[in-house]
Amino acid sequence: MQKVYLSDAGPKVSPAIYSFHRWDDEATHSATNMETIVNLCLELGINTFDHADIYGSYQAEELFGQVLNQKSFKREDIVLFTKCGLRLPHASQPEVRLKHVDTSRKHILNSIDNSLRKLKTDYIDVFLLNCLDPIANLEETAMTLKQLKDSGKIKNIGIANFSVFQHQLLASLLQLPIATNHIELNLLNTAALDNGQIDYIKQRYMRPIASGPLADGRIATGTDEQATRLRHKLTNIAAKYNVDLETIAVAWIIKLGALPLLGTRDAQRLRNAVNAFDIDLDNQDWYELWEANN
Repeated sequence: MQKVYLSDAGPKVSPAIYSFHRWDDEATHSATNMETIVNLCLELGINTFDHADIYGSYQAEELFGQVLNQKSFKREDIVLFTKCGLRLPHASQPEVRLKHVDTSRKHILNSIDNSLRKLKTDYIDVFLLNCLDPIANLEETAMTLKQLKDSGKIKNIGIANFSVFQHQLLASLLQLPIATNHIELNLLNTAALDNGQIDYIKQRYMRPIASGPLADGRIATGTDEQATRLRHKLTNIAAKYNVDLETIAVAWIIKLGALPLLGTRDAQRLRNAVNAFDIDLDNQDWYELWEANN
């Protein structure tokens, strides 16, 4: 899988990214399970891994650090994302009473130091703010991010789940390039095509990163009318290309120039998603799928 630039400011990443955002059940909480998935990703050409302080009930980063410590691959051969901002109640976070966003200087500094320690690395390739905190001192937030970049603890800055106006606001204060915006995008949620997120990301010479490319499994197994109607259309088009319907769903995202953020723990489903890079989806097939959701 040939690496691509995430933005005109870099870095190079695999065109599919693996995220640990769905590693919340107890069955996944082992370094062995994570190592199996990481090795499969590397075998398939995925060398870019997405974390957040909250993923895996605040445990995913530490598990990945244990995998990295096994030294079955080199740190310089992978690209690490992590993020902070969204805070969730958990036994390990007694000070968090309710779900909220915190992008204060104190929280960012604490979070990056914890992430570096847990991931057993000296730097994060892309550090993202996960949602915008509307009551934060954004000038202080921007200054903190710049200081972290100047220190070498982070190499690039990104955002997740920012609207166009939120993206513009932070960019106006940061005076540093923003490398990516993670946005929800799949055939059951195409709002990013209507609200300007996709257009603005491309205007900034960035590649959109599509979280939830398979709608957390709803595309394949959803029983609601919308999912059922889309699945019928996907099945017909998948037969034309002789691939799985989820392969076509990911190919639809790739056709937009977006990078899919994959989170499945099922090896075959992961392979199906990666197979999408071998599909040259016909333009009219792309539009037919888009219209199936409208």
